[in-house]
Amino acid sequence: MSVKTVIQAGVVGFSLAVVVSPAAHSETLKVLEGSTSAPLTVPMNRAVVVEADQPFAELSIANPGIADISTLSDRTIYVLGKAPGRTTMTLLGPDGQLIANVDVQVSLDVAEFKERLQQILPGEKIEVRTANDGIVLSGVVSSIAKLDRALDLADRYAPGRVSNLMSVGGTQQVMLHVRFAEMQRSVSKSLSGSFGFLGTDARGGANNFDSLNSVIGGGAPITDQFGTLGVRFSAGSVQMAATLEALEGKGLIRTLAEPNLTALSGQEAKFLAGGEYPIPVRQSDSEGTTISIEYKPFGIELAFTPRVVDGDVINLALNTAVSGIDSELEASSGALAFRRREAETTVEMHDGDSFAIAGLLQDDFRDSNSQVPWLGDIPILGALFRSAEYQRNQTELVVIVTAHLVSPIRGEALALPTDRVKPPSEAQLFMLGQTASNGQAVTGGAAEVARQDFSGAYGYVME
Repeated sequence: MSVKTVIQAGVVGFSLAVVVSPAAHSETLKVLEGSTSAPLTVPMNRAVVVEADQPFAELSIANPGIADISTLSDRTIYVLGKAPGRTTMTLLGPDGQLIANVDVQVSLDVAEFKERLQQILPGEKIEVRTANDGIVLSGVVSSIAKLDRALDLADRYAPGRVSNLMSVGGTQQVMLHVRFAEMQRSVSKSLSGSFGFLGTDARGGANNFDSLNSVIGGGAPITDQFGTLGVRFSAGSVQMAATLEALEGKGLIRTLAEPNLTALSGQEAKFLAGGEYPIPVRQSDSEGTTISIEYKPFGIELAFTPRVVDGDVINLALNTAVSGIDSELEASSGALAFRRREAETTVEMHDGDSFAIAGLLQDDFRDSNSQVPWLGDIPILGALFRSAEYQRNQTELVVIVTAHLVSPIRGEALALPTDRVKPPSEAQLFMLGQTASNGQAVTGGAAEVARQDFSGAYGYVME
C-alpha cells in the first residue's frame, strides 16, 4: 500500500469519527425506566417493613429528611417516617438495572387522634384526613360546642395546622320575643296662701301679688292652680285680701313594646322603636369652625347575639335600653337632655325559656317649703304666709325575654292581615259608609292563619 493510499484512508476515518461521535455520545444520555410501585404511606415517627419481589443490590432515598431507610436483607427494607412530605425510594438489581421507584408518603399519625375523637365526641360524623403537614376535618356535627372541642383536640396534634371543613347541623336560627313594660307614676301636691292690704299711705303683701290685686279690685284670683279661694274685706280706708291655693296632681304613663327578632347563630340583630334626634356639634380645625349634625337615637333599643351551644341550649348576649328626651332637665339646664336606662347581660337558656330583667326602678322625691319669716310659724293663720310643695315621680322598667329555635317555612303557608281587607268602592264609601270590605277568602294552608288577629309575629315556625 502506498503512502498516498494510507493518507486518504486516514482522512476518511477521521471524517467518519467526527460525524459519528456526536451520535455515539448522545446514546449514553438516556433515562432508564423501571416499574413504579404503589405509593407507600408511612406515619411520622413510625416505621414499616416492606419486602421486594426480587433481590436488590442498591437502595437509595431522594430526601433523607423525610424518611430514613435501611436494609434488613436483600429483599427486606426498613422505612422510618421522619417528617411530613413526599419522596422517592429507588431499588437497583445486582446487574445495575432499575427494579422500581417507590413513592414514599410520610404523614401525621392520626390513628391516636381518631381514637380520642371518638371517645370525646361519640356519635359525631367527623372525617379526619391529612394534607401535607396538617389535619383536615370535615363532616357534620350537631352543635358549635362540639365543633370547638374537635378543633381544640386537633390543634394539640397539629398546632396551627388544622383546616376546618365541618358544618353544624340542626336549627341555627334563634327568634327572640321581647316584651318591654314601663310604668311612670307621678304625684304632686301644693298648698300656698297669700295675704295683702292696700291703704291710703301703705301697701303690702305676701306671695301671689297678682292674685291679691285682682281680689282687692273685686275680681277672681289669678292663679294656675285648680283649687283657689279668695276673700277680701275692709277696715276703714284699708282694703285687705287673702287667697288660698291648693293643687293635687296624679299621672300614669304606660309604655309597651313587643319586638320579635330572628338572627343566625353567632350573628347580631338590632331593634329600635323610637327615632333619632339631630344634635348640632361644633368642630374646629385650621380652616375655622364648622357645625355638623349628629343623630342621637332614642326610644326602645335592643341588640342581641345568640349562639346555639349544644342542642337546644342558647347562649345569649343581650343589650337593651330605653331612652327619651327629658324636657324637665332641658328646661332647667337650657341644653338638650336625654333620660336613658340600659341593661347588658349574657345568659344561657333552653329553647322556649324566658328570663326577666327587673329592678330598673327610679324614685324621685322633692319636698319644699317657703314662708314669710315669723309670720309663717303662726298656727292656722300662718298658712296664709306659707307655701308648701310635694312631688314624687316613680318609674319602673321590666324586660321579659323569650328565646326560640326557629326554621323558615314556605311562603304559601303565610298570610297577612291585609290579605282579607280591600279598599271600598265609591258607592260603599259614600252610600253605605263602609271604610273597608272583606277581600277574597284565603284558602289552603294560610286559611287558619288569616283568621287570627296577628297580635304577635309570624313568618317562622317554632320547634
